[in-house]
Amino acid sequence: MNETLLSLLAVLAAYLIGSLSFAVIVSRVFGLADPRSYGSKNPGATNVLRSGNKKAAILTLVFDALKGVVPVLLVQFYGPRFGLGEGTVAMVGLAAFLGHLWPVFFKFEGGKGVATAAGVLLAFNVWLGLATLATWIVVAFVFRYSSLAALAAAALAPLYQLLIWGAGPLAAAIVVMSLLLIWRHSANIQKLLAGTESKLGQKAHGAAPGTKTKGAK
Repeated sequence: MNETLLSLLAVLAAYLIGSLSFAVIVSRVFGLADPRSYGSKNPGATNVLRSGNKKAAILTLVFDALKGVVPVLLVQFYGPRFGLGEGTVAMVGLAAFLGHLWPVFFKFEGGKGVATAAGVLLAFNVWLGLATLATWIVVAFVFRYSSLAALAAAALAPLYQLLIWGAGPLAAAIVVMSLLLIWRHSANIQKLLAGTESKLGQKAHGAAPGTKTKGAK
């Protein structure tokens, strides 16, 4: 099997892994309302937290991050023996992120990709990932807005990469992810400017455990 085909298969597998919407899966397991039916309607850990179930939110966060980490690490560890290099690593990370944004298993209705992007960055370069996570934590702690923290992290991640580690395929993938993250937060930007954005941990109407809302299964 030639390197191009292997690279394409790796990218496809990463996209399919990224398409597992754990916010929806975990919410169903816990008997919670579909996260696409309340709050920001975003299938992500922050919106699951608005259900009031912290355990479900933590599991969503962990699994969403892992689906960014695992595909990248697999290619990094096993790819070289098949001739797969940094370019494939970059494409696999981006594919996992795109799978979260547009999941084939969930009618292409995905989340904003913050946790998955964090997982990809940690797998690309653990120091870059930690620097980006630190940015998110500091902004979230000070301002209590998950969206603002995500925007700050998305804006600074490419700068960290370019200034410290330089350009290349990984930098290109990071720039694309950052731009998409900012674009996916466009509604949040408007709410932040209007002063109507929900703060971290604020419970959303219709998100109570066991609540059956329209669109929930």
